[in-house]
Amino acid sequence: MEANETRSVFGKLLLEHRRAAGWTQGRLAEASGISVRALRELERGRARAAQQRSAEVLADALGLTGRDREFFLTVAKQGRRRNPALAAQVAATCALPAPTADLSGRENELAQLSAKVAEGGGVVAIVGQAGVGKTALAVTAADLWRAEFPDGSYAVDLRGMDEEPLSARAALDRLLRALDVAPGQVPASEAERSALLRMLLEGRKVLLLLDNAADEAQLRPLLAAGPGSLTLITCRRTLAGLEGARWLGLEPLSDDGATGLLAKIIGAGRVRAEPAAARELVELCGYLPLAVRIAGNRLATRPQWSLAQLADRLRDESTRLRALAAGDLQLRSAFDLSYRAVSAEARRLFRLLATVPGADFGLELAIVVSGAAPADVRDHLDELVDASLLQTTAEPERHQFHDLIRLFAEERFEAEEDPAARDIVLTHLLGKAAEAARLFYPKAPETGRFGSRDEAARWLEVEGGNWVAAHRLGARKGRHEEVRDLAIALHWYSDGRSAQQPWWEIFSLGAAAASELGDARAEAKLLNFVGWAASVCLGDDKGAVAEHRRALDIAVRIGDHVEQTWASIYLGQVLRLTGQGEEAFEFAKRGYELAHELPFWDGQTTARNMYGRALLNAGRHTEALAVHRAVLSDAERLAGDTYPDFHRLLKTLTLRAIGDVLGDLAEWREAASQYRTSRWLAWEGGFAGLEVVSAIREGRAWREAGAFEEARECLALAVELSPGPSFGAWREQALAELALLPE
Repeated sequence: MEANETRSVFGKLLLEHRRAAGWTQGRLAEASGISVRALRELERGRARAAQQRSAEVLADALGLTGRDREFFLTVAKQGRRRNPALAAQVAATCALPAPTADLSGRENELAQLSAKVAEGGGVVAIVGQAGVGKTALAVTAADLWRAEFPDGSYAVDLRGMDEEPLSARAALDRLLRALDVAPGQVPASEAERSALLRMLLEGRKVLLLLDNAADEAQLRPLLAAGPGSLTLITCRRTLAGLEGARWLGLEPLSDDGATGLLAKIIGAGRVRAEPAAARELVELCGYLPLAVRIAGNRLATRPQWSLAQLADRLRDESTRLRALAAGDLQLRSAFDLSYRAVSAEARRLFRLLATVPGADFGLELAIVVSGAAPADVRDHLDELVDASLLQTTAEPERHQFHDLIRLFAEERFEAEEDPAARDIVLTHLLGKAAEAARLFYPKAPETGRFGSRDEAARWLEVEGGNWVAAHRLGARKGRHEEVRDLAIALHWYSDGRSAQQPWWEIFSLGAAAASELGDARAEAKLLNFVGWAASVCLGDDKGAVAEHRRALDIAVRIGDHVEQTWASIYLGQVLRLTGQGEEAFEFAKRGYELAHELPFWDGQTTARNMYGRALLNAGRHTEALAVHRAVLSDAERLAGDTYPDFHRLLKTLTLRAIGDVLGDLAEWREAASQYRTSRWLAWEGGFAGLEVVSAIREGRAWREAGAFEEARECLALAVELSPGPSFGAWREQALAELALLPE
């Protein structure tokens, strides 16, 4: 075949059958009575197809029967068709929809799609949850690329979320007719229709949009375009089983993208007039394009409304989905289609996961809420992810809801489940968190459901959002004993982790629960924890003084010497920070003298170090160093009485205290050495807050010693280790210290 020749569909089919029979053109000519020249013209495509009688003769000669014969004759008839006007009319039934005029915030996604197309066409699937804007993006992209596919652009809505999605057979019929196959010539079977579509598209450059797909099985027969063509798919399911495809997972819009979409719908002037309300509005819409469009349409048709008025309506979670409706745009309906498309078991898990109080969850909590076997739960979670009803997180095997889908899950739970099911996960979280936290008591053995203390620490960290939320929920539901017990259990775990959880709130809820129970001993203990959190976590030293005085009053009233000791220890610290040095010294000394009643690891170390700090503030450096060094010596001698991380925590704090004394004596290099060891111990133990503080003090010590590069290294590390708001004060302190260094 010459380079510029294009073989016709019928010519290709004729050649395939002749070669399958093992015949030469001469032998077929002899058997059919058609000349070799005519056969050559047909196979090379110079003649689009044989006349009807010639096609029948060739089929007879090749021994074609049944469906093979029917298909051969159909392709021959297709090649003889000549009705451009009719073809254009039929093709219009599969025309690309008009692109969305107000698409916003999808520039990056369009660039990603363009890169995938530039790799060589093929199959690209845009997947994501209901309302995320898959179709709008796909149609816009297809319209942009239309000129790159000169042989045509076609679209079929596969109605994947309908009770009866469009069958692959019916979709093939539409595409074949759009390609000018006469209705009577469309093959009967799905396989033959797919084969004919493949033949018709071979060698052509077409763009095919398969919108709103149901699943892989519906799509496979439709993936007939050649390598020079592009098949663009949209689907709520992830289509993980689709061979040879490339995927673009579509996420909700960014804040700017969602606000930009709102501005395009209601006008930029209204958004500029109420910028804060606009941002709150798109946040309440979960940055979901459909939700933003619904909110925008409501505002566009109600020019008298302010953005703040609609935002106020959407704040109530119980009515938010109802409020996100405008005309035939219904967010709840969009979610419901996805919900009805999954299995009954997956729907039940979806509903029950609404009882998880935190933002995300893993396999463990999914098993707890459902009571199902782990293998089944994994399958159901995968099904919900595939249906875009759940999202995966960066943490392996953890999932989360989109905010609006969580509200939908809550609605389904309320409508279809027993309200008592909420208590299952609550009981589990409160009990397991307390058990994990008790492993951090100074002399706690590693027993129970956790294989090790490290495993317990990992669980408390990963499930932090859930057990903290469960603690709040337990307080609201009046589960005072569990709330009190968990708050008490968390005391030693909180040491060294001051920036990791909202400790002031946790301990305050515990103290309130103890008060409700009339448990004065627990209330005094927890008020001391509240005071610690007020000072260390919130920087509210005056508030801390008030809490410790309350604790001391209760402890004195009930004769609790342990909590009197602790209150004295803490008051010795926070009164100093509020400038009440003399009273602070007296409390620190009192705590030191009373501490002989406490075990070494369970309070005595803290009392002695606090007293050393008081001696430093009184200018009694030699005595302060003696106290701190004695603590270090006893800690080494008694190291076997506690676990390694607690021993490491005490050494971290004590070495830092020694560094403070040496710094006050202007022995800066030795102070820096103590701080460095303290910093390394904090890093080894995972005590992020202590590591930052030690790094700042080490940096300051190196600066005072004139070692500016070492100082810069430590202070830059402190800034790097202080990313979140809970580290804000330390970050500012580190930046201020850096600013004092010479250029």
